Amino acid sequence: MKIILASASPRRKELLEQIGFQVQVVPSHLSEAMPSGTDFAAHVRDMAKAKAQKVAVDFPDEVVVGADTLVICQGQPLGKPKDANDALKMLSCLSGAWHQVLSGICVTKVSRNIEITGIVTTDVLFYPLSRKDIDDYIRSGEPFDKAGAYGIQGLGARFVKEIRGCFYNVVGLPLSTVWQQLKTFPEISR
Repeated sequence: MKIILASASPRRKELLEQIGFQVQVVPSHLSEAMPSGTDFAAHVRDMAKAKAQKVAVDFPDEVVVGADTLVICQGQPLGKPKDANDALKMLSCLSGAWHQVLSGICVTKVSRNIEITGIVTTDVLFYPLSRKDIDDYIRSGEPFDKAGAYGIQGLGARFVKEIRGCFYNVVGLPLSTVWQQLKTFPEISR
């Protein structure tokens, strides 16, 4: 079954392919800037919905998946780091602490007037990180295209002490939730 992914994330594409879909990537190119005082869960849900809706206009007969992920550490949202200094600040915040990974999901098909949204939260605990741990990780280049400046599916896995919730949510797409949403579409559930 083919679906449209309203995201440029290679990880999301790989995850959807992992559960058997042919994926066409069509990034929405929406700004992900978050106004101050915004509810984090509402933000990721609304961003996922906006991404899916923007792309679905051009693909009304296709199932479109939109997603947005945000890492919250000590009450502060951590998006993708702008530079090495930003990555250092984020990883220092995560060091030895619990944080949350929030993902908003929207699955839609315009021609059937179907839209399903959801939010998935996963709690993650990092081991305490030394400055060398952080500097070496930043030099690897891995932190720069990931919310919270780490990839649990890569080198960042060595920092994770405990996880409560969906592992795949931390990678970037809560697969079981997305699968449950996709199963409500007749063309997928057959």
